[in-house]
Amino acid sequence: MQSMEEMYQQYSNTVYKYLLCLCQNAEIAEDLTQETFVIALKKIHQFRGECKVSTWLCQIAKHLWYKELRKTKKAVTEVLTDEMVALEMTEDVVFQKDEKLQLFKNMQKLEEPARQVMYLRIMGNLNFIEIAEVLGKTPNWARVTFFRAKQKMRGEKENGKENRM
Repeated sequence: MQSMEEMYQQYSNTVYKYLLCLCQNAEIAEDLTQETFVIALKKIHQFRGECKVSTWLCQIAKHLWYKELRKTKKAVTEVLTDEMVALEMTEDVVFQKDEKLQLFKNMQKLEEPARQVMYLRIMGNLNFIEIAEVLGKTPNWARVTFFRAKQKMRGEKENGKENRM
């Protein structure tokens, strides 16, 4: 079994990227990453080796994130009023923001684990090997899940355009 320092060196970046995908806030992700390893140190004797260490750490991180959400009971994303958007952004930026917002809306419609794969790939900039490691699956599974989720989102986008016409 690795020492906690070795585990931290090997997995802290993966845990951080995973948390960043979940919370969209670098400061919170950093704090929760540290807390993840504190809890892991306290509970290392409970780790039975039934999954990869990275999967176990990401599960701890996810539970900490859910705890944080319950504790704060506030939205993680920043909400801007229409007036602020109109004053602060050019037309091109507004269109880009609308496209990004629609992308996130479509991602939220996906079932788990497809949603997690999309967030890790798009927001976390993780490759399929890293995604597989985080979720305890194979890289091929991650690649196929991402492809199918992307196809589903494209289908919903096309259906949405047809409904507007």
